[in-house]
Amino acid sequence: MNEKINCWEYEKCGREEGGTKISEIGVCPASIEVRVNGINGGKNGGRACWAISGTMCQGKVNGSFALKLGNCIICDFFKLVAREEGANLVNFKVIIAKLQ
Repeated sequence: MNEKINCWEYEKCGREEGGTKISEIGVCPASIEVRVNGINGGKNGGRACWAISGTMCQGKVNGSFALKLGNCIICDFFKLVAREEGANLVNFKVIIAKLQ
């Protein structure tokens, strides 16, 4: 099975474990969020980042799911995952439930 690209690989943000920007802006919560490991074929929260608080968008760390959702649904990475997963895309409600 081919591994699918995770958000930190796509965005090249450097916030994954061992990343180049950790000392500057910290580890991305999506890269270490094990409760959603495997969702949409990603590692940890790497393909469910839109539902995880504290991920980056347009160079800024974003807050809660509710505050960032508008930005996430227009994000090129979200669109890529949605296109790749098609009808199998795990919906927001399922991801949020796993995170609670």
